[in-house]
Amino acid sequence: MDNLRIDLAWLLMLAEQRTPGDPGVTDWGALVAAVARHEAEIFDVPVYDSPHTRAAALLQLLIHVPALERSNALFASAVAYAYLVASGLKVATSPEQVRDLARLVKSGEATLDDIAAELRRWGE
Repeated sequence: MDNLRIDLAWLLMLAEQRTPGDPGVTDWGALVAAVARHEAEIFDVPVYDSPHTRAAALLQLLIHVPALERSNALFASAVAYAYLVASGLKVATSPEQVRDLARLVKSGEATLDDIAAELRRWGE
């Protein structure tokens, strides 16, 4: 499967559609960094080799480097979820699973592999 490419417009659309009250962007650099991180390559080899790891990279970055004036954990979770769905994966999760993952990521205790593994469980 080819890597799904995202862009700034896609992230802004999700912020508008998935966060209550359409919060304003307070750090454009965070959004630009999210786009760059998900498509990172070393010698033409993707750094993140699956939709789950790319979604995890997006979630991790957007939680630790907030882009919006509020609702950043919700936005980061929505981005990860939407990325998986747009990649053609079946995703089923609960609000509690989303909340628990966002808390784990925010705590700094989860590695990227831990986050990706949890995202894989969303499809089981």
